[in-house]
Amino acid sequence: MLRDRKHIRLRNFDYASDGWYFVTICTQNRESYFGEINDQQMVLTGIGEIARQLWTEIPVHFPMAELGEFVVMPNHVHGIVGIHRTAVACNSPTACNIPTKNQYMASISPKPGTLSAMIRSYKSAVTKRCHDNHISNFGWQSRFHDHIIRNQDEFDRIEKYIMENIANWEKDKFFT
Repeated sequence: MLRDRKHIRLRNFDYASDGWYFVTICTQNRESYFGEINDQQMVLTGIGEIARQLWTEIPVHFPMAELGEFVVMPNHVHGIVGIHRTAVACNSPTACNIPTKNQYMASISPKPGTLSAMIRSYKSAVTKRCHDNHISNFGWQSRFHDHIIRNQDEFDRIEKYIMENIANWEKDKFFT
């Protein structure tokens, strides 16, 4: 049996509720799979282009999702994701999550329509596309970081941070 993992999400918060979330997803061992920064420009590798393209497609699979600013960095992705459930019904098998027969796995899996389900689906799609293109050494860090954006000032500050991330790469904590 797996040991209890440290909870990194806000307890008792419904991550399927309407709102804006700041997300950071890192590659395994913070390897620079996505490219490099030259002259303050992000030069994407093939994997980086896959990560960028599939990020833009999140609302196709999760109609309740809206994307804000995002950036693909050499070893991570930052993005703002909005959930606007009130206007959209679940009409996609990906968005609704197909139930599993394994009750234990079902109990620890992200719930349908949540931020975790979206990020899990995104990470899985990038990994699958890499494997389909015979890129077998790519991997993600097992978890992701999120921050619930609580007001417009916070949204503006995070949006600015994302937009300036490439220019500030050498000062970034993910810089390798």
